[in-house]
Amino acid sequence: MQIGVIGGGSWATALVKILTDNEQNKTINWWLRNDASVQHIKQHRHNPHYISSVEIHTEKVKPSSNINEVIHLSDILIFVIPAAFLQEALQNTNTSMFEGKTIVSAIKGLVPETGQIVGEYFETKYGVKRNEIGVITGPCHAEEVAFEKLSYLTVASESEVTASQIQLILNNRYIKTNISDDIFGTEYSAVLKNIYAMACGICNGMGCGDNFQAVLISNAIREIKRFINVVHPIKRDINDSAYLGDLLVTAYSQFSRNRTFGNMLGKGYSVKAAQLEMNMIAEGYYAAKSIFDLNKKYNVNMPILQFAHSIVYHNAPLKEALTILENNID
Repeated sequence: MQIGVIGGGSWATALVKILTDNEQNKTINWWLRNDASVQHIKQHRHNPHYISSVEIHTEKVKPSSNINEVIHLSDILIFVIPAAFLQEALQNTNTSMFEGKTIVSAIKGLVPETGQIVGEYFETKYGVKRNEIGVITGPCHAEEVAFEKLSYLTVASESEVTASQIQLILNNRYIKTNISDDIFGTEYSAVLKNIYAMACGICNGMGCGDNFQAVLISNAIREIKRFINVVHPIKRDINDSAYLGDLLVTAYSQFSRNRTFGNMLGKGYSVKAAQLEMNMIAEGYYAAKSIFDLNKKYNVNMPILQFAHSIVYHNAPLKEALTILENNID
């Protein structure tokens, strides 16, 4: 089976490496938006913009700037585009192009035009059957994949066959995988943890210590639990690595772009200045608005979301926002 990776950022590059290092995978078709990047990879065998230390084995990896060609050639499609740009990237595609294909979301965000998680978007927009949809979640940082540090991924699908199929293409000597049937909970949790990592960064930038941030994250996992139990109420253990583990690594790691973005805001950067200085997309920025808007429907108590949203989208005074947060967590 041929595998397609749609996206050219750091996590997409890491996934290409993971797939390449699984000997059973013969061909990885890789779509990147920028043709100059495609040509650079073909000539120099590394991504010029993201984790460039990773060698791209072009005898196995076929980079292309033609998204329709990559979709046509691939049986399994792994989407790693920032959610804010997914609809734009797919604007020239149609339902028939996805028939019989397995669609995998490695995206940590909601599609802003519809307010849906990625799997739900493919189901309603392109008619992809739910049993042909999978989700890849962490805890796993692209930078540690580059160093081949032992990491675990969770593969979620309502179809055990689909989950096992995705698991088989990901496993290698430094990647271990677990399987879950919680396709909605894992994907929403992956979106939410970026918001909480951003909030953690804001507090760190403001000078809050480890003691407060520990309280913040313990409240964050409860906030995740409250939200996903309302949105998709099934039996799940919120302490599993797909939920708590992914939150912890994103909130605390030096590699976390969302924590870094929040840290800059906490130090007094404007949103625009922080975005200009970063070379990568902080999904938490987009996720804060998407989840905030979605929660108008569910009305779940989410004080940390309120904190992040007020700073990012309403330029709330930092100390005032923090005081409100302090009075609403325990």
